[in-house]
Amino acid sequence: MGRGWVFGLHEALDQVGAVIGPLIVTAVLYVNGSYRTGFAVLLVPALLALSVLVAARFLYPQPRDLETILPAVEAKGYPRRFWLYIAAASLIGAGYVDFPLIAYHFEKASVLSADMIPIFYAVAMGVDALAALALGRLFDRKGLWVLIYSSAVAAFFAPLVFSMGSYPALAGMALWGLGMGAQESIMRAVIAEMIPANRRASAYGIFNAAFGLFWFLGSLLMGILYDLSVPAVIVCSVALQLASVPVLLWMRKTPS
Repeated sequence: MGRGWVFGLHEALDQVGAVIGPLIVTAVLYVNGSYRTGFAVLLVPALLALSVLVAARFLYPQPRDLETILPAVEAKGYPRRFWLYIAAASLIGAGYVDFPLIAYHFEKASVLSADMIPIFYAVAMGVDALAALALGRLFDRKGLWVLIYSSAVAAFFAPLVFSMGSYPALAGMALWGLGMGAQESIMRAVIAEMIPANRRASAYGIFNAAFGLFWFLGSLLMGILYDLSVPAVIVCSVALQLASVPVLLWMRKTPS
């Protein structure tokens, strides 16, 4: 079906719930409920998701059996391109401001009312879903260039979300959703293109560990900078994400 499209479809389905969830919380708040009540309601789809996961475990106990072509087992280490890709992804993760800090800014700076913050998050998740589908399809046709362009464009969400206006903030959340769509679809599809199936699980483990670690370190840095200077957060976020572009270009020219 195409790796980009499959990962994009997976992310789009994921974000259907990510859009509905905030809207449920918004509805609870609208009828004078609390965040505690809202999260209690979300326990229902969470339990349903776990039920589907358990069913999948029994129906498909060995996911590798779904591979149409079993590759030859390779014992050599990961290619240089993989480590360059890890470096680029880590820069993106470090520069990607997590939503809790954005939401904190929205309320602290009176950019949005409390009940509008979940709506903006839902918009971002909707963009995420659509972007994942579109970028996934484009990735199958154009390759790594799609990730390079989308990363460069999404990097500019920070000046918008940390502005003082609701309309720029909405545009910023749309760009933030675009970047999330790229991260959750084509960023993972690149690993599948680069690494054979028999080593893919460990490759995803390394990728997610590095990306998560640098997202954590970047989030810690952004939080510290926010207390000192909001413009510093913006500069740091944009600079780190744009720094990934030359690394991706380098990786693209590096042989397997």
